[in-house]
Amino acid sequence: MKQSFYLFALKFRGGQKEDKKSQFAESMFLQHDFPKAETSFHALSQYIEELAHPMLTASVFDELWEYYTEGSR
Repeated sequence: MKQSFYLFALKFRGGQKEDKKSQFAESMFLQHDFPKAETSFHALSQYIEELAHPMLTASVFDELWEYYTEGSR
């Protein structure tokens, strides 16, 4: 079974405060309604665009998604 995007992105927590991926992961962790089991790009991007905290930017999500999908190839 494929690891959820949430669990993948948590690996970036605790990085440099200036690092956008680290900021994204920290904000995602603090967002209690983040879809933690989701593996679908569409569902996650919709959440980020419509419901998420301003630190969860689409550009950083896209970058992390690339890493996420590279790992499953």
